[in-house]
Amino acid sequence: MDEYTLLIAAANTATLVTGGAVAALAYRAFRRTGSAALRAVAIGFSVIVVGSIGGAIAHVGADNVALGVAIQSSCIAAGFTILLYSLYAETTTTTTTITLNQSGSEFDTELESEFGSETESGPGSDSESE
Repeated sequence: MDEYTLLIAAANTATLVTGGAVAALAYRAFRRTGSAALRAVAIGFSVIVVGSIGGAIAHVGADNVALGVAIQSSCIAAGFTILLYSLYAETTTTTTTITLNQSGSEFDTELESEFGSETESGPGSDSESE
């Protein structure tokens, strides 16, 4: 192990914690909305986190810094490619149409009875303020 081992471990831990949190939040949002873009964000950050873990294992376990950097760099490139895709992914727009069935003048009469008295005594016709 060399003098950079502690720095590499700290950086990989920060990547694991923060990237994992973003991936988890994006996945929860995907489950709630069903958005393909959010699913891609979750996958992209997950790939980056997996690359960080794989790089750390190669750094520490195999004592091969070059292999760890290659694994980590490849996964970061793949993760950012997936994130870029998420910005261009088509999002499906759900449109909800509400149709009110009204029975002619009966509906209009109900509205007039609810709002008619308020419109007749507007703010300028209040007798208590004079």
